[in-house]
Amino acid sequence: MLETVKYLIGSRGASGFGSKSTAEEVTETCPDLRSITAIITGATSGIGAETARVLAKRGARLVIPARNLKAAAEAKARIVSEFPNSEIVIMALDLSSLSSVRKFVLDFESLDLPLNLLINNAGRFAHHHAISEDGIEMTFATNYLGHFLLTKLLLNKMMETAKQSGVQGRIVNVSSSINGWFSGDMIRYLGQISRSKSQYDATLAYALSKLANVLHTKELAQRLKEMGANVTVNCVHPGIVRTRLTREREGFITDLFFILASKLLKTIPQAASTTCYVATHPRLENVSGKYFSDCNETWTSKLGSDSIEASKLWTASEIMVSEIKKGLETYTNRPTERK
Repeated sequence: MLETVKYLIGSRGASGFGSKSTAEEVTETCPDLRSITAIITGATSGIGAETARVLAKRGARLVIPARNLKAAAEAKARIVSEFPNSEIVIMALDLSSLSSVRKFVLDFESLDLPLNLLINNAGRFAHHHAISEDGIEMTFATNYLGHFLLTKLLLNKMMETAKQSGVQGRIVNVSSSINGWFSGDMIRYLGQISRSKSQYDATLAYALSKLANVLHTKELAQRLKEMGANVTVNCVHPGIVRTRLTREREGFITDLFFILASKLLKTIPQAASTTCYVATHPRLENVSGKYFSDCNETWTSKLGSDSIEASKLWTASEIMVSEIKKGLETYTNRPTERK
């Protein structure tokens, strides 16, 4: 109850920011970003678009990958109209396709640009069951697996940039508090909904993908530490905001929910604040493997804190992005483990 009251009144936490803080506000004291190159997925609308706008305002060079290049061009035009000196590169990327992710990385590397900041923001809520070209349930493929491969393939570039520039690289994974709604065997459920729509539940599938984002952050942070890489990774919950993602579920129930929850909804500038804070604020130097909400570190779910689950998901993901069919068979048809 107390936490809800703090949220509603915008009470500021240890960071000096809270639920009512905006992306512009939290970046006011950040260092000059003119030497920073950032890749932001899902930057054509909603939270991602505001994140891109604010980082451009602070001087960062932006790379905007998008499946819809027209929407990306329009997003670029809006930013340039406000900040004419912005440097923005548009590139094709479909996160649900592993081959598209690989091509994007090759195309990006051909530009010979540095990479300081990777914001894995793109997300979808698929009301109707669908399977990616790689045989993976579409929500998981887009929200998690595509980002897992993207991060994996860009990591050397980020470490190289950090070493050459002396500026710590940062990876931000955008998750959601809904990650706590999932419990049980993640890989087994993924296998079930990737083979058949009979067990598909849109909300549960979304929660699964967001939990995977949290566990990816935890495991990657540990691996970066072991490698001695000058790159951090953290995870954020942006808050509840009505964006294109939620508008895919238009209808009486959805509209009623948003009317009742209107006092809890954030504006898009408020929702983008935690991402921008974690991506740019000097206070987050050397902070890695953490989960943030309302611009303050907080706890995630019990499953999201499980290092064993994080390691298991990583192993499964490595197999899925390399040998997709074999990976699914190996991890979804295995006997139930004894506790």
